[in-house]
Amino acid sequence: MADVSRLPAALVAHWDWQRHAACRDLNQEMFFHPDGERDPSRSKRVADARAVCTTCPVLEACRSWAHAVQEPYGIWGGESEDERRAALRRERSTTPAA
Repeated sequence: MADVSRLPAALVAHWDWQRHAACRDLNQEMFFHPDGERDPSRSKRVADARAVCTTCPVLEACRSWAHAVQEPYGIWGGESEDERRAALRRERSTTPAA
């Protein structure tokens, strides 16, 4: 089961950016891979999703949200699951222990 403790409170301020997302009215399958998807179809889907993200007025908010909640699935803010995991590992390796 997903750990929802990292999710922000259900306040409009946390979610309002999504109303302005370039992907808002698009088929969300473009941003989430189906089970068993392989190249070249995966590469094309990811490239198509990223093309939408590059023109999005809330790209940074989207990416920040995905990092903050450690979103495990999909293209968010132009980044794949693997890219977000790598960024999290880099962040953890450079953050001194408390």
